[in-house]
Amino acid sequence: MDEMQLIIDLHKDGYRQGPGSDAATAMAIDMAGLDSSTPLKVADIGCGTGASTLVLARKLNAEIVAIDFIGDFLDILEQRSIEQKVGHAISCQACSMEDLPFPENDLDLIWSEGAIYNIGFERGITEWRRYLKTGGILVASEITWLTADRPKELEDHWNKEYPEIDLASAKIAILEKQGYTPLGYFVLPENCWSDEYYQPMKARFAPFLKQHGNSTQARAMVEAELQEMEMYEQNKAHISYGVYIAQKC
Repeated sequence: MDEMQLIIDLHKDGYRQGPGSDAATAMAIDMAGLDSSTPLKVADIGCGTGASTLVLARKLNAEIVAIDFIGDFLDILEQRSIEQKVGHAISCQACSMEDLPFPENDLDLIWSEGAIYNIGFERGITEWRRYLKTGGILVASEITWLTADRPKELEDHWNKEYPEIDLASAKIAILEKQGYTPLGYFVLPENCWSDEYYQPMKARFAPFLKQHGNSTQARAMVEAELQEMEMYEQNKAHISYGVYIAQKC
């Protein structure tokens, strides 16, 4: 079984594919000062099955292009958008975040929750900047150290998995260097990991393993997820997602 198909099968029935919550998305909208009465052109990059996209559609007067390279996720988002009566505001496009289908200076808002690590934070904010209008807003969540000192095991793990992990101060400095004015920052609380992401995923493990005949590959994937959950639980004082809100200068 192809590893990507296993990933899709484990995550496609999840409301979200990473830590977050509707409340956190709404908080970021408020902190960004987005006006619900003003028509906006929006890209939600790495949207997954669209948890953030649907909140944006409900709260903003927006024309949203939802971007993900996994078509199965976008199919689910399309169905959910119809069920929630916001389908008119959302169009889905399967493509890479490295090759976005927008003209320069086209977007009022770029949104990306739990996905920019796929391209790298600095590369993402640098390359995506050209699609924003002057004064346009970027909102991105990014894995972030919460403390200057961390357990060595945790630091070694994340330096291997994602060498760009850093403190919020370093991420904000990168935003400033790349032509943004920081507008806000907050840390995703624990419930965004446990209640919104990990617990629903745990509930999918049994049907996922049954679907794949309890194969060695499927069991290895579940074990890896359980190890990640345990690492987070043991180290949640040191790490979370930070939500960064910035404006193109």
